[in-house]
Amino acid sequence: MDFTTALDRVRSMLGGGERVLLGIAGSPDAGKTTLAERLVAAVEADGRFRAAHVPMDGFHLADVALEELGRRDRKGAIDTFDGWGYRSLLRRLCDRADEPVYAPGFERVLEQPIAASIAVGPEVDLVVSEGNYLLVDEAPWRDAADLFDEVWFADAPEDLLRSRLIARHVAFGKEPAAAEAWVDAVDLPNAALIAPTRARADAVVATG
Repeated sequence: MDFTTALDRVRSMLGGGERVLLGIAGSPDAGKTTLAERLVAAVEADGRFRAAHVPMDGFHLADVALEELGRRDRKGAIDTFDGWGYRSLLRRLCDRADEPVYAPGFERVLEQPIAASIAVGPEVDLVVSEGNYLLVDEAPWRDAADLFDEVWFADAPEDLLRSRLIARHVAFGKEPAAAEAWVDAVDLPNAALIAPTRARADAVVATG
């Protein structure tokens, strides 16, 4: 589906009095964040409901932890995230308690998670959370997926993914050759793990 259809689908999910949790899965640089931010902005602009964006990227393990685990050279792989912590956060968001829930964010310039940097107040009706591995059929991701009302898949062609990824790494400081090497050794193998999870999505959004 396109963005207009996706927004209509979100609006149809709201209004029942319960908080709606929407997940967006997909490969690195498939357009998940852009889609999430556009949906949140459109719902907020409408004025009837409140919305928040809570990315899974806040659950990246910090570099110091990755160094200790020997995983720093493949940051972004499925075992370089705190999936159990992410699942716990989603449970708190489902509860819609009377107090704010503080979620971690991710600082792209530092390439580090930032604790308690996103506040989700009790007034928020829609939480959109996006991440690479939301539809992977293993714990804790499978358990996390069950907490969403729906999980969509952001779909972009692989050749477009590679060019986007290289450009992003260069923008954040890598030399072009190093960026290409990282994409081929780390990002695209991650994308190969993620691509088959498209079949488990409640809907597919074209983001290419």
